[in-house]
Amino acid sequence: MTATIWVNEQRDPSGILYSCIACIDETQAQECYRSFQDNLSADQKAQGWTATLHTVKSWEEVPPTALKLN
Repeated sequence: MTATIWVNEQRDPSGILYSCIACIDETQAQECYRSFQDNLSADQKAQGWTATLHTVKSWEEVPPTALKLN
């Protein structure tokens, strides 16, 4: 069985990964994504900071610096 792993990433304007949390619980992932979005100030958003949520099929595809929740 292949689990869907939800990956939340927050990147700075140059594309560097600032924070990353991965989990297998979709509800938890959605809440984390909202938190990442809400914690970006208007100035950060204007500068190009981004928060994204996407899925992967294996833990090997998750960035090694991620906080992994299972």
